[in-house]
Amino acid sequence: MTEKISLLVGLGNPGAEYQDTRHNAGFWFVDELARRYSLSWRSESRFFGETARGPIAGCDARLLKPGTYMNRSGRAVTSLAGFFRIPAESILIVHDEIDLPPGTVRLKKGGGHGGHNGLRDIISALGNREFYRLRLGVGHPGHKDDVVDYVLRKPTRDERQSIDESVVRAADAIPDILAGRIQHSMNSLHAPNTEK
Repeated sequence: MTEKISLLVGLGNPGAEYQDTRHNAGFWFVDELARRYSLSWRSESRFFGETARGPIAGCDARLLKPGTYMNRSGRAVTSLAGFFRIPAESILIVHDEIDLPPGTVRLKKGGGHGGHNGLRDIISALGNREFYRLRLGVGHPGHKDDVVDYVLRKPTRDERQSIDESVVRAADAIPDILAGRIQHSMNSLHAPNTEK
């Protein structure tokens, strides 16, 4: 039996100075879900972040925005997942992906961290890498030495529009993802986006 996803975690950095930066694409996604399904955020110190809970497409789901900064995302994820006994296979981590162009979405299960510090910390904290990942493309600066500055800067207007469109497409797929129709979701999300 396939575990159904019940915890959706958007990665980002807390604070107004980071809210519009590329590294916060995961926050943008869970904010879109909260808006779409009329869920309210609340700060919960025991989970080191903000949480929301409610029905999403008929499924009882929890949303989490770690308030620990990206490099310590695992602390928030393990605190909430441990408290509610949510296995790694029932967690979806949503994050920015520099190896994909803006507007691209990819869904996968398991794998390494690919140099992403949020994923690196979550894998270390969980002791498990078999969680799902929803990767939102933000583009690459062109050289690895420029990555840190790049993800902590705002995208251009055109890039932000493409990322926002990918967030909407990904949110549209959430009912299938929560229902366990993962392959169907992958086929839909990974198909070339011809809408303009």
